[in-house]
Amino acid sequence: MNFADALRRLEPMAEITALGTVRGLDTTLIPARGYPLELIPPVPLPRKLNRALLQTPGRLRDSVRAAGAVLDRVRAEVVVGFGGYVAMPAYLAARQQGLPIVVHEANARPGVANRVAARMTTHVFTAAPSVRLAHATAIGIPLRPAITGLDRPALRHAARQRFGLRPDRPVLMATGGSQGARTINTAVAGAAPALRANGVQVLHITGPQHGVEVPDGDPPYVVVSYVDEMHYAYAAADFVICRSGAMTCAELAAVGLPAAYVPLPQRGGEQRLNAEPVVAAGGALLVDNADLDPAWIETTLIPVLTDSQRIAAMSANTWAVGAPDADVVLARHVLTAVTERRRSAS
Repeated sequence: MNFADALRRLEPMAEITALGTVRGLDTTLIPARGYPLELIPPVPLPRKLNRALLQTPGRLRDSVRAAGAVLDRVRAEVVVGFGGYVAMPAYLAARQQGLPIVVHEANARPGVANRVAARMTTHVFTAAPSVRLAHATAIGIPLRPAITGLDRPALRHAARQRFGLRPDRPVLMATGGSQGARTINTAVAGAAPALRANGVQVLHITGPQHGVEVPDGDPPYVVVSYVDEMHYAYAAADFVICRSGAMTCAELAAVGLPAAYVPLPQRGGEQRLNAEPVVAAGGALLVDNADLDPAWIETTLIPVLTDSQRIAAMSANTWAVGAPDADVVLARHVLTAVTERRRSAS
């Protein structure tokens, strides 16, 4: 959606149709952003030899047929894919129709759909140079202008007022993403007395499925379940403790927020790979999920939070890793692919 917004800014007359499935948040997030949504059957790839795996070729054929019908109906001139259940049928349908394919891979470890598609096209883009994908050019991850244009110092005072935080004390933001993370919630809440004793405020975004109870006190420890406008939370914070999903890493780098990343132990270590570039640049700490507890926060994190010079240096190092214009860069490449197709057809 961030890419689509950038494409529309560059070419207001562009007709953009989102292709999605009933899985995930497609049916909620896409219409809310103002784009028409067409649904096709999802085709997950089973990891074990079972009946579902044997049924996959037939399901894929049906989904490719459905995707092709959508491409015909909207008179598509290019297919832009970001991986996932919807991508493989879309890529195969585009190839059957001779349409240009543009691939963007946000994760450090590419998924099956994008690995296959990278062999179909030379228009392949990734979040980081370390991503191994054929024909790839690293451009970063498309982000919202509210994030890439954020002036944290200018918005800091208003943002802290918004959350009931004091303007003159360091702020740690804790978040486990939209659904929360029990390990992060438990560790940060358990370290609340030590954080307060060292003058550190906390903005704790617990996620709707979780909750923590911290006694009132000073400096403030603010608990919320969800934040709609994350740029305010970023502006209020000096440091973040969070998971290291690809989007999270990209947003924090774009706004120059140092972090302690706690990668999910699942997914084959993918989240650790997402965090490694900013850690290597000196903009973040890395802690294993199993090692995160109140004691780690007290002994390792609090000395960082209370050192303003170190925070400033880490912030600069984080910002240097960011790629705030990836949305526009990708949109320009897509427009170029369409122009080339039109020329070859004329």
